[in-house]
Amino acid sequence: MSIDSLRRSARATVSGFPRGFWWLWLSTLVNRTGAFVLTFLSLYLTQELGHSAWFAGLVVALHGLGGVAGSPLGGALTDRWGRRPTMVTMHLAAAACAAALAVVTSAWAVATVVLLMGVAMQAVRPSINATIADMVPAHDVRRAYALNYWALNLGFAIASIAGGAAAFLGYRTLFVVDAVATVLCAVIVFLRLPETRPEAAVDKCGEPVAEEKVSMLTVLRDAPFRTLVLLNLLVCVVFTAPWIGLPLTMAGQGLPPSSFGMVIAVNGIVIVGFQLLVNKLTDKRSPVVLLTLSALLFALGTGATALAGSSVAFAATVIVWTVGEMIHVPTNAAATARLAPEHARGRYQGVMGMSWAVAGFIAPIAAGAIVGGPGPDVLWTATAVIGVLAAVGYSLRLRKALADDDETTETEIRTAVTTVTAVTAVKSADPSDAAAGQASVNA
Repeated sequence: MSIDSLRRSARATVSGFPRGFWWLWLSTLVNRTGAFVLTFLSLYLTQELGHSAWFAGLVVALHGLGGVAGSPLGGALTDRWGRRPTMVTMHLAAAACAAALAVVTSAWAVATVVLLMGVAMQAVRPSINATIADMVPAHDVRRAYALNYWALNLGFAIASIAGGAAAFLGYRTLFVVDAVATVLCAVIVFLRLPETRPEAAVDKCGEPVAEEKVSMLTVLRDAPFRTLVLLNLLVCVVFTAPWIGLPLTMAGQGLPPSSFGMVIAVNGIVIVGFQLLVNKLTDKRSPVVLLTLSALLFALGTGATALAGSSVAFAATVIVWTVGEMIHVPTNAAATARLAPEHARGRYQGVMGMSWAVAGFIAPIAAGAIVGGPGPDVLWTATAVIGVLAAVGYSLRLRKALADDDETTETEIRTAVTTVTAVTAVKSADPSDAAAGQASVNA
């Protein structure tokens, strides 16, 4: 592919969005560029405050538990208050928690602040996803989610490198910087982002039409959406398992911690470097095909971890499931937006976000228990089986609910599989990914 064709593809990928979307994109980038708390929290708790590794793990789990409550809360507020008020409020709440971590030192205070931060950080996501669905035409929604996810990972990569370089200033300084960046994000939303909550429907005479009230229970009674949530929970468990199981597996084979740093850095590098390309290759594909394919890539990548025996081999498995991640996240968000009524987009996104939070809480615990008990091979076999089950579920249970206006042909399915497999093969064969990963760790 020539430079000119790459430029044309990039231009086509980012064109056609309203100005409000780019302000939201910028707020995501700014917010994640200052996201130092979770990256350095375990080191702060163990090295600075002298707590045990067990306590550090518990505190991180509390952040995920807070997200379980925060996601449906944010969804309800998004539909009731509006998108912008919810975003501003939750960003400011998260900033206050980050600033508080620079002050509090007792174990109970730290745990409480981190729990509340989990609530606030997860509560803002339904409003972001609902805003994108409100302002972007339906045929471009998946592309918009992919771009926003790219900004999130780009900001996180910058934060990881900058935070590591600036750690000599002290962990508390990093937490203050996190708070300032989050406040700046709230300011951008408040000043530049319009409210996008759909107005109440009216009849021909201009009288308001009573809309069906939607509660969380109503959302869960939506059978196709409930299926989408449950399948997403399976995929999220598979996606989350490597973040705990992979370092334990590599350590069990005698590889040093620096090797894990190099291997897991490949995840962010691949997303930042290739998200736009993957988005171009998968654009206009059937959501069912993409969700099925992503689940299979998760199954293949995590399952192959049981066969890996070197840093390069482990990095190759990460690349495979990372491609699945790049396909799954925007497609799942777009599928949620498609199934949600306009006046209940926040609640639907909130319930979907809760599945991510639940997986983020239970998967690390389960992965650690399995590796410490039956062994890592059992963990990776289980993730492969779960990924395949999710793929079968997407293909059989959601084909009608997520059907495109034009039915996807078998040729299109084969083309989607071939193109994404080709991208995976190219990245797996490119040694620059591993070199770049090592460079980011050294930085």
